Amino acid sequence: MNNFLNKYYFSVAETNSGSYRDLSFLRWSLVVVFFWFGGMKFTAYEAAGIAPFIENSPIMSWLHVLFGVQGASYFLGIAELTTGVLLVIGSFNALFSVLGAFMSSMTFLVTITFFITTPGVFESSLGGFPAISAGIGQFLLKDLVLLGASLCLLKSSVKNRKSGCNQ
Repeated sequence: MNNFLNKYYFSVAETNSGSYRDLSFLRWSLVVVFFWFGGMKFTAYEAAGIAPFIENSPIMSWLHVLFGVQGASYFLGIAELTTGVLLVIGSFNALFSVLGAFMSSMTFLVTITFFITTPGVFESSLGGFPAISAGIGQFLLKDLVLLGASLCLLKSSVKNRKSGCNQ
C-alpha cells in the first residue's frame, strides 16, 4: 500500500521525497482557497465585495464593462474553480500541475496590483505608506503569501515537467 501511495499520491510537483514532498501542503491549501473563493463568486455578496477592486484596476476593469458586476464575479469564479481543478489534476499529471500553478500565480500577481490601484489600502491617519488599513490593506496582504506558495509550486512543477515526471 505504501508503494502505491508513493507512486501515485502527490507524485508530480511534490515528488514524494526530500523537501518537495512538503509542497503537497501548499497544493492542497491552494485548492481549498480556489474552490472556496471561486464558489463565493456566485453570490451577490461577493460580487459587491470585489467590485471596488475590479473597478479601480486597469487590468480588470474591463470585466465590469463587458459583464456587469455579477457577471464579472461569475467570470472570476469560473476562472478560480478552473484553477482549483487544474491543481487537483496536477497532483497526478505534471502538465496540469504547471497550468494550475501558473494560473494561481497569475491570480495573485494581479491581486497584488490592487495595493496600488485600490483606494483605502494605505492608512492616511498613520501617514500613509507603509501603514496599511485594517480592512482593505490587511485583506490584500495575504495574497503575498498565496503568491509565494503558487510560485514555489510552479517552480517545482516546471522542474518535474522538464524531467518527464508522470507526463
